[in-house]
Amino acid sequence: MIVLRDLTKRFRGGGTTKTVADRINATFPTGIAVGLLGRNGAGKSTLLKVIAGTSSPSSGEVLSDGNISFPVGLASSMHPDMTGAQNSRFVARIYGADTGEMVNFVQRFAELGDHFHLPVRTYSSGMKSRLTFGINMALQFDTYLIDEITAAGDAAFREKSRHIFRSRMERAGAIFVSHSMPQMREMCEAGAVLEQGQLTYHPDIEDAIQHHEENMKRARSQ
Repeated sequence: MIVLRDLTKRFRGGGTTKTVADRINATFPTGIAVGLLGRNGAGKSTLLKVIAGTSSPSSGEVLSDGNISFPVGLASSMHPDMTGAQNSRFVARIYGADTGEMVNFVQRFAELGDHFHLPVRTYSSGMKSRLTFGINMALQFDTYLIDEITAAGDAAFREKSRHIFRSRMERAGAIFVSHSMPQMREMCEAGAVLEQGQLTYHPDIEDAIQHHEENMKRARSQ
């Protein structure tokens, strides 16, 4: 279970303030795949970083009774000057996993070829996403944070990603960001909509999608 308690996240610069989260109180239940929806720029990726602990809130707190992955799909999760193999070993040591097993799994899964032994800064965005996804799927977490990852790669890789994601969801939960509503329906059972710093949780993904689409319609009419 993940609890957001009076969570606030603001960015200040250039004389303006951008509020991503405005005293949010919400609970993500254990063992549930939750789709996080919101317009471009709403702050979905930033909220994932705050939940993961890689970005600090302005105020409030994130509480969890389990272990949480770093955000899959975010290039900032990996050290750019280290190779894919080195990043894999580094993460394995952090989480106390077997380094050899981690490297072998990620190398097979991510399908990066010779790039696996090149610095991550030379990777395309899709290659970075496949690396972070492979590293996360090699580890056991109670909650996986997924940011648009299954869009990376060809059809065969996307199907492989969906298959392993579903297998992990048999024993874990997730917070899943995607702009694809069919993908949301396939991967998630519940949803949460982030709009103007407020987060609304829906136990049914269909209700979350309807809420999100209504927000999109209002935005287009303004």
